[in-house]
Amino acid sequence: MTPIRVVLAEDQPMVRAGFRSLLDSRTDIEVVGQAATGAEALEQVRAQQPDVAVMDIRMPEMDGLEATRRITADSSLKHTRVLVLTTFELDEYVFGALDAGASGFLLKGGEPADLVHAIRVVAAGDSLLAPSVTRKLIETYTSRLRPVRNVDHDGLDELTTREREVLGLIAHGLTNAEIAGTLQLSPLTAKTHVSRILMKLRARDRVQLVVIAYQSGIVNR
Repeated sequence: MTPIRVVLAEDQPMVRAGFRSLLDSRTDIEVVGQAATGAEALEQVRAQQPDVAVMDIRMPEMDGLEATRRITADSSLKHTRVLVLTTFELDEYVFGALDAGASGFLLKGGEPADLVHAIRVVAAGDSLLAPSVTRKLIETYTSRLRPVRNVDHDGLDELTTREREVLGLIAHGLTNAEIAGTLQLSPLTAKTHVSRILMKLRARDRVQLVVIAYQSGIVNR
């Protein structure tokens, strides 16, 4: 099995070393680069083309938000996913990271195994929000959005009725398994619907789907 290639961006040397030691102990993860600043993170990601960039938000020179934004905007890095580390559950910076295109969020105070799990989830193409904040984060973030009722996002008109229904459930924070149970579908069918929605809306991940659903007015608060 090809290991998941990771770049670690964290400005505190001891914390970064701890992350490195943790990930090096896993046979399916390989740390291919490290960075202490956002600028270094961007440089390392461009050079190494990793599967996942683990990105601290607060870093000198260029913060993690700007580095994330540049990574997700770079077409040559379309296969790199960004996992953002944050200290507080509803840190103001998390909302900026949503806009910047991060695929996952994890609290620094969690268990070591949480970081390993998060990297695996994000590398597989799924999105991850810390379980303790998923729905709260979505609710708080989307309450700040102004839906654009008369302007459809590209691809919305391509969605079937069922896909719009699934998109609505994604926007409320449901997992594929929960979507399957709610709509009485098989887990595979639910996953297929989500994949098709991602493709039609040209979205990187589920986090972007949440934003699209609220901004376009498909889901009411």
